[in-house]
Amino acid sequence: MNTKSNSNFRKYIIFWLSQSVSQLGSAMTGNALVLWAFTKTESAMSMSLMAFCNYVPYILVSLFAGSFVDQHSKKKVMLTSDSVAAVCSLAVLLLWNLGSLQIIHIYMVNAVIGFMNAFQQPASAVAVGRLVPKEEMGRISGLNSFSSNLITVFSPIIAATIFAFGGIKIVLTIDFATFLFAFLILLFVIKIPEVYENRKKEAMFAGCKDGFAFLFQNKGLWYIVVTMAVNNFLSRLTYENILSPMILFRSGNNTIAYGIVNAAIGVGGIAGGLLVSIGKLPKDRVKTMYGAAAISFLLGDLTMGLGRNYFFWSFAGIAASLPIPFIMVAQNVILYEKIPTTIQGRVFAVRNAVQFGTIPVAILLGGFLAEYVFEPFVQSENIVAKAVQTLVGTGNGSGMAAMFLCTGIIGSLFSFAISKRKEMDDLRYKKD
Repeated sequence: MNTKSNSNFRKYIIFWLSQSVSQLGSAMTGNALVLWAFTKTESAMSMSLMAFCNYVPYILVSLFAGSFVDQHSKKKVMLTSDSVAAVCSLAVLLLWNLGSLQIIHIYMVNAVIGFMNAFQQPASAVAVGRLVPKEEMGRISGLNSFSSNLITVFSPIIAATIFAFGGIKIVLTIDFATFLFAFLILLFVIKIPEVYENRKKEAMFAGCKDGFAFLFQNKGLWYIVVTMAVNNFLSRLTYENILSPMILFRSGNNTIAYGIVNAAIGVGGIAGGLLVSIGKLPKDRVKTMYGAAAISFLLGDLTMGLGRNYFFWSFAGIAASLPIPFIMVAQNVILYEKIPTTIQGRVFAVRNAVQFGTIPVAILLGGFLAEYVFEPFVQSENIVAKAVQTLVGTGNGSGMAAMFLCTGIIGSLFSFAISKRKEMDDLRYKKD
C-alpha cells in the first residue's frame, strides 16, 4: 500500500472502532425493546411487526437513495442518518419517563430508523470502498463480520441484565452515549475521499434505473442478488423473527436463556469472522458463498428446531452463524471488484432493495404462520402433528420449532443447487 492508502486504512480502523461502539448501543436498545414488547404482548406477531416497520421504508427508500448517496457527501449522509436515529432513541426515552410508551410508538420509531438506514448503509458501503484498498477488502469484510458478531454476543447479555435490574431507561441512555462518541469521531477525525461522477442532477428514480441496468448487464451479479433474496426470505421466517419468542416460550420466559442463545449466535459469527480475517478466501467465491449458506441452513436451522434446551439451541446458533462471514465476504469481494467506483452507491442501494426486499414479507408471514398455523397445528391431535411432536416436542413454541425444520431443509437444498449453476461461472475464480 502507498502512503495515501496507509493513511486511509488507518482512518478506516478508527471509523470501524467508533461505529462498532455505536452499533453496540443500538443493538442493546433493539434487544431491550424486544424484551419489553414481549412482556407487554407475549405475541410473536407483534415482534414481527416491529421488524416489518423497520424494513418496509428501508426497502422503498432504497430505490432512489443510491443516486442521492453517489452525488452527496457520504460523511454528511451518515452524520444526518445517525443523528435522526439518536433523536428516535431520545423520543422513546422521553415516552418511557412519561409512562406513555406503547407498542405503536416502537413501530413508528422503527419506521423512521428504517427510512434513514436506506441512506446510511449505502453511504457506509461506499465509504469502505474509498478508505480500504481493494487487496484488503476480504480481510476488512471479515473484520466487519467479527465486530458485528461480537456485538451480537454481548448486546443481548448486557441488554437483558440491564433490562432486568434497571429497565429500558438505562439501556437507552447508554445507546445515546455511544452514538455521541461515534458522531464526534466521524465529524472531527474521519475524512472520506469523495469521487463524484460528472453528471447533472438526476430525477428521483434515475439512480434506481442505473443500478438495475448495471445488474441486468452483469447477469452473474444479478443472479447473486436474487438468490440471496430467497435465502434472506427463508432465514427471516425463523431467525431474527420467531427465534426470540420460541426461546422465551420454550424456556419458561427465561431471559438469561434468551441472552445465552443470542450470544452463542454471535460467538459463531466471531469465529467465522476471525477465520476469514486471518485466512485466505477460497478462489471459488461462488462455491464458498452458497456452500456456506447450505451448511448454515442444514446445521443451524435443523438443530434449532430439534433442540429442547439452551445447550442445543446455542450449538445451533453457532452452526448457523459461523458460515455467515464467508457468505458476506465472498459477496463483498465480488461486488467491489465488479462495480465501478462512481456508481457503487446506486448499485448497492438497488442490491439492498432487492436482496432485502423479501425480508418484510418473510417477517409478516413468519409471525402469521407461527401464531395462526404452525403453533395450533403442531399442538393439535392431528396424526401428522403427533409425528411432528416426536421431533420437536409439545407446548408453546413447538410450532415455531417445526418451522425451523422446514427452513433448514428447504434452505440447504436450494443453496446447494444454486452453487452448481453455470450463470455465475465468470464470478467463481479470483484472478491471480
